Amino acid sequence: MIAIIAEKPSVGQDIARVIGVTEKKDGYMAGNGYLVTWALGHLVSLAMPSAYGYGKASHEDLPMLPEPFQLVVRQIKTDRGMVTDIGAAKQLKVIDEVFSKCDSIIVATDAGREGELIFRYIYHHLGYTKPFKRLWISSLTDEAIRAGLSNLKDGEAYDSLYHAADCRAKADWLVGMNASRALALASGMPNNSLGRVQTPTLAMICSRYKENRDFVSTPYWQLHITLERLGEFRQFAHIEDFKSKEQAEAAHARFSPDSTALITKVERKRTYQQAPLLYDLTTLQKDCNTHHDMSAEKTLSVAQALYEKKYISYPRTGSRYISHDLMEQVYDSLWKIATMPEFKEYGKRFDFEHLNMRSVDDDKVTDHHALIITGIEPEELNAHEQIVYTMIAGRMLEAFSPRCEKESLVMDATAEDMKFRSRSTTIVNPGWRAVFARKEDAEKDETEANKGTARFAEGEQIPVTGYGTAQRKTIPKPLYTEATLLAAMETCGRNITDERAKEAMKELGIGTPATRAAIITTLFKRDYIERSGKALVPTEKGLYIYEAVKDMQVANVELTGSWEKTLLQIEQHTLETRSFMHSIESFTSQVTREVLGLKFPAPKQHTLPCPKCGTGKVMIRPKVAKCDNPDCGLLVFRKVLNKELNEQHLEQLFSSGATKLIKGFKGKKGNSFDAAVAFDDEFNVTLAFPEKKRGKKR
Repeated sequence: MIAIIAEKPSVGQDIARVIGVTEKKDGYMAGNGYLVTWALGHLVSLAMPSAYGYGKASHEDLPMLPEPFQLVVRQIKTDRGMVTDIGAAKQLKVIDEVFSKCDSIIVATDAGREGELIFRYIYHHLGYTKPFKRLWISSLTDEAIRAGLSNLKDGEAYDSLYHAADCRAKADWLVGMNASRALALASGMPNNSLGRVQTPTLAMICSRYKENRDFVSTPYWQLHITLERLGEFRQFAHIEDFKSKEQAEAAHARFSPDSTALITKVERKRTYQQAPLLYDLTTLQKDCNTHHDMSAEKTLSVAQALYEKKYISYPRTGSRYISHDLMEQVYDSLWKIATMPEFKEYGKRFDFEHLNMRSVDDDKVTDHHALIITGIEPEELNAHEQIVYTMIAGRMLEAFSPRCEKESLVMDATAEDMKFRSRSTTIVNPGWRAVFARKEDAEKDETEANKGTARFAEGEQIPVTGYGTAQRKTIPKPLYTEATLLAAMETCGRNITDERAKEAMKELGIGTPATRAAIITTLFKRDYIERSGKALVPTEKGLYIYEAVKDMQVANVELTGSWEKTLLQIEQHTLETRSFMHSIESFTSQVTREVLGLKFPAPKQHTLPCPKCGTGKVMIRPKVAKCDNPDCGLLVFRKVLNKELNEQHLEQLFSSGATKLIKGFKGKKGNSFDAAVAFDDEFNVTLAFPEKKRGKKR
């Protein structure tokens, strides 16, 4: 008898169907010489501090360096603290029963770090030593499952993948548990945490926010002239900006109605904008956020659902390339994509005979190839699934399309002893850009405003028909959105736009394609960041934590990035796990000392007059605002739905009975709305909605 373990019930049931296993049991399926069971995500995880004898946070216990680490059944948080997840314990018992009846095991958890870790922790926790083989596939189609089962790999071949995943889990435990407990002791504030990837990501958001907020805009002036020919015009700009209004006006005063310009240079050349590579998870998340306002977490969950429905390949991939042996499947898929309603017009002129092959490179395919559709016709996709599927399909058309061909024109002119220049770019052949025809695909050299279409020849003397100045001002770097934050996490916060350079920096990114969405979600759950439109901004709490730790190693983005590279070296057999863990333990000790040494200011005791009793004082505390008059009983919880009332909100509420409009409340069904927080007649907190404006009757 052979056991097969998948990561989820749906995947296990698909595998069972393919191999002819039909008898359903409680938590597994049986038949045809197989027992097929499944995990429910991480059934087993590293034990919490209490398992090692650590009680409440104390200076004496820090740093906590378990040796060895212990594995326990998944724990969940309740009012009574952390308790064993009953569902996880039940399924683990089923897996134990299945393994005990079998001679060998086939591992069919997701083919990646986390999937490997899920199985190995179960395997070790249950104490098995039976041999196992690995099913390594990048899609869940019947053909892929059959091909994978006929080409199983020895489990030992993936030991290094497990070691990298295990090291990451232990590193996150060591840094997160110790730094968070140290922070609680130093600050006296509960419900805060620091983490190996979480804190550098918060630091990036806060640093950009402060830079943007504190930016002092500097004015400058531009001088331009207009030249005409045969009813068409062209605007030329002075090659340097003027730093003062007086300089600009002096230059402007040199012109008169008789001024002429000499064309000193005319340079035309063809330029090309290469087609983008296929999607990996991060670039898919970035584009879904940019074009459809989907969060990274939402994009990942939708992509995972499409994968389990067999419509796309494995989503948690970090590769943007495919191997040559996949081209036959890709070619068939491109024919189907070209007939989709969204791409039908472009598909009519898509050149199947001359495909752009830059995404095809055997040497650059990692554990999984780039994201592609499988070719199975989708059925009953919801709105978000349709968006993500269309994005992946469209990207395949883009990637295999010709590059975008442009003509750039640079003309230089001299007028009144000053140099002027006109730059313009026109699209000769849109190539891949015709797939979606999005303005966001335009490059910086493309003319944003209408500067005219007239053309001149070198050596011509042209009358100046117009001249003027315009005041401009410098602008700060924009706040991070989820899309730009994901890009920054990929390159350790460095502002890299060149695609090749980005690929080279991937090894130094923080987090992995599979974990970055969860990190951003954690920052929201901790109330460290919030959304302002599409921008990510820190909360008061997030800024407070950042200011405390910004100069510490725990917030060092590049150091964290170097560890991600080290984990990759473990995965590639070029580094011993002990070397990595030794550096993490040293780092943990240093961070713990630094955080314990923090001097947090004593919390200010803010008070406001009580609007209910008129005699007491309202004491504002971290979680509540409460009247100190025992006979009054006025109590306001600072958390209202997903929003935390700041001090300004509370001052408005207690002084006038209502706050100003607060944007971005989330209802139980996830719908977003704006409202004010107000008192009713009995001083209970309620939501007040703005009155809808009524149109004038005709």
